[in-house]
Amino acid sequence: MVNSGRLRGGSGEWEKPFWQQRGWMLSAGFLATLLVVGVVALMSGGSGTPPRAGNDPTTTPSVSPGTTGKADARPAGCRTDDSDQEKPTAVPKDFRWKANGTGLVPVSKTVGPLLYDGPVWYCYAHTPMGAVLAAHSVTDHFSYPGWRQVVERQVVPGAGRDALIADRSQAEDKPVSGKADAGGYAGFSVLAYNEEEATVMLLLRGPDTGVFGSASVTVRWHEGDWKLVPGTDGTVYSGMAQVSGTQGFVTWEA
Repeated sequence: MVNSGRLRGGSGEWEKPFWQQRGWMLSAGFLATLLVVGVVALMSGGSGTPPRAGNDPTTTPSVSPGTTGKADARPAGCRTDDSDQEKPTAVPKDFRWKANGTGLVPVSKTVGPLLYDGPVWYCYAHTPMGAVLAAHSVTDHFSYPGWRQVVERQVVPGAGRDALIADRSQAEDKPVSGKADAGGYAGFSVLAYNEEEATVMLLLRGPDTGVFGSASVTVRWHEGDWKLVPGTDGTVYSGMAQVSGTQGFVTWEA
């Protein structure tokens, strides 16, 4: 995960352009660390991114879960089961971790991403759980080489995307190999959901035992898939906070 743009809702360190922040290249673990640093600073009075098919799904053709019953404008070869429209209370049974750079991202063969084109991991179920997995995967790719392709294909067009590209263009790519990131994704909570848009809170485990941070991401169903919706200034994350543990979140299995 990367702090692409300024983080909404912060102050001091958070208000700086992301390439001026200490260690802007955010893995899941590093975001958690920055969340903790930001909260501590506040408490102490501080101021202030041609398709190649991956796993060929065998589920039924994707159909909009609404009342229209019309097929979605899905990417070629993308079919998912979109029947489960309830906010998730558990992770997918086929959940697994997939390496991305020096970190791990949660994925599912049935919920998504089902298709892979280099750094672009796409084709998510049109469900709350599909939104959750998209929120993790899309943001996680912003630190690494290929980020521009990810932004252009997996971020909703507009002023926010333009600002995100402008900010990210001024920073170097994070190495895709080397020491594994400390910390990682610990869980999630779906704060809001409808067929068109979802807000997902990511729970991140810091490099120190018992340290957790949270940040929210908004995704929108656009052109047949979940895509990131940044703020007009290119902001990706909002509502950063240090949290005491995993209570209130659906946790990823070890």
